Amino acid sequence: MSVTDDVFDPMPEAPEAPTDDMCCGSGCDPCVWDTYNAAVQLYRRQLADWQAREAARQAAAKPGN
Repeated sequence: MSVTDDVFDPMPEAPEAPTDDMCCGSGCDPCVWDTYNAAVQLYRRQLADWQAREAARQAAAKPGN
């Protein structure tokens, strides 16, 4: 995933829900849900960082600053 000043990767899509013949905790390596959750956490951190930079940029652009 990457973040620039104006563009960041979209929210990752969730893997398909497990079916009766697949169970969470089955020891898949790597677990699709762990991989997905890690991607979502990274996305949220990148979004928060971008929002902070954007707020600072807009505050600096206001007249009188």
